[in-house]
Amino acid sequence: MLLATTGLASANDDLMSKMDDPSQWVIQTGDYKNQRYSKLDKINKDNVKDLQVAWTFSTGVLRGHEGSPLVVGDTMYVHTPFPNIVYALDLANEGKIKWKYEPKQDPDVIPVMCCDTVNRGVAYADGKIFLHQADTTLVALNADTGAVEWSVKNGDPAIGETNTATVLPVKDKVIVGISGGEFGVRGSVTAYNMSDGSQAWRAYSMGPDSDILMDPEKTTHLGKPVGADSGTNTWEGDQWKIGGGTTWGWYSYDPDLNLIYYGTGNPSTWNPAQRPGDNRWSMTIMARDADTGMAKWVYQMTPHDEWDYDGINEMILTEQEIDGQSRKLLTHFDRNGFGYTLDRETGELLVAEKYDPAVNWATEVVMDKESDQYGRPQVVAQYSTEQNGEDVNSTGICPAALGSKDQQPAAYSPDTELFYVPTNHVCMDYEPFRVSYTAGQPYVGATLAMYPAPNSHGGMGNFIAWDNVKGEIKWSIPEQFSVWSGALATAGGVVFYGTLEGYLKAVDAQTGDELYKFKTPSGIIGNVMTYERDGKQYVAVLSGIGGWAGIGLAAGLTNPNDGLGAVGGYAALSDYTALGGQMTVFALPE
Repeated sequence: MLLATTGLASANDDLMSKMDDPSQWVIQTGDYKNQRYSKLDKINKDNVKDLQVAWTFSTGVLRGHEGSPLVVGDTMYVHTPFPNIVYALDLANEGKIKWKYEPKQDPDVIPVMCCDTVNRGVAYADGKIFLHQADTTLVALNADTGAVEWSVKNGDPAIGETNTATVLPVKDKVIVGISGGEFGVRGSVTAYNMSDGSQAWRAYSMGPDSDILMDPEKTTHLGKPVGADSGTNTWEGDQWKIGGGTTWGWYSYDPDLNLIYYGTGNPSTWNPAQRPGDNRWSMTIMARDADTGMAKWVYQMTPHDEWDYDGINEMILTEQEIDGQSRKLLTHFDRNGFGYTLDRETGELLVAEKYDPAVNWATEVVMDKESDQYGRPQVVAQYSTEQNGEDVNSTGICPAALGSKDQQPAAYSPDTELFYVPTNHVCMDYEPFRVSYTAGQPYVGATLAMYPAPNSHGGMGNFIAWDNVKGEIKWSIPEQFSVWSGALATAGGVVFYGTLEGYLKAVDAQTGDELYKFKTPSGIIGNVMTYERDGKQYVAVLSGIGGWAGIGLAAGLTNPNDGLGAVGGYAALSDYTALGGQMTVFALPE
């Protein structure tokens, strides 16, 4: 046992040291804090205008390419959407393919995936590459050879359980979530032992206390104990068993507190009349012990969701001063349009402000701790799909279901203490209708239409800089389409992001001034990363239009209401880009 524990400790030390080495990029978020910040500065705001394409790689797959490559030592790992191919490229030998892993998955999983066949990438730890496939198979590949060391099935596509997310290696475990909220699954987070794939713990989003791993007296919500049966007593009957709350977003980790952080998605169905109550713990930020899965604190952002504002977006961890006191903070840009800042140790809510001025479904989040509405958004009746009723089309709701930001991750620069946020500037009409549950069949119950926010710049996106302590926008760059790529901040004073038309852009971290842009072969919904080799800094990004915003192009859909309303909203994309799967790597000229 001692030898095994020592081995796992050294494996974890290896991962931590690789994360601390800015020449490598070993997990999707760059580090456990999800800051997506690099200390590399050879590419900076003075010379970024000279960037050139250094080399490219075609993935051979045409659907939406989310996530980013990894660089571990001399090897780059590139993943694809379904069928979830993984390539290992030898950076010491002109990108030669060292190995290729192509799983054999049942194509029947494709129609069960909500919004394109995306995958947000692989992670490295313990000499292994971890891939969570679309069919929920979690596989550990030998990082040197690509050989399968173990695999385990995390869910069942036959009842709608799929996967689009990356994984998070923490200590001796691999943390994974589940997708399928549009099929009435019950969300969960599972920890598997890194050594052999055996299950260590599983925490459901809703259900009995023993299922959700909450202590009625010790787990807190806004500073107060959650109480007994918190995962069932705001649901009617057994609706919680098909309650959604899926966990397909990003995960972060604080090693000092030994807490992992993530968010849960929408309750099922999208028709709020069929599930009265707050529907806990959907739409919730969770802080859980990495060893046991027990929840220390939770915060439900959108009780009784009426708009599909999944809470799965990333939790970014920082140490900053508030009122002259250094605090361990967690910042989260929710789909519902509010930017939240919390104390990540206690779950205290510190800031909740709109990060898109178009947001209208709620007036505010109440911050008065003495109020019975503390922490709750104040819903505007005109935009309440519950109050307007079934079979009524509620119009002009901002943001649309895909949120003021979806999963595309923001970045944080400790140099500027600003967050750089890719956003959607999109509104919707939403008509709920009665729907019955059948395992493995869509369980949505709403018809949507999406369009640019009215009385604005005419586009569907902005790229913004956000002050999480003051809760305010510092600058905003309007974009024609939603910004669906993950951002990257660097010590060179540059922030990178991609656009749905296919541009990689570099802007000044202080001012937002555009410094460089280059059009890649297809729309960018991947996340920008950077690495260094032989003293030279590179920037890489996957392009390949798709995802929820690009589902019309990716899947060949033309009905405006398809893609849960996105097809009509983003119809003009086909005038600017086409399908493709390519990684483009940039560098300064010799």
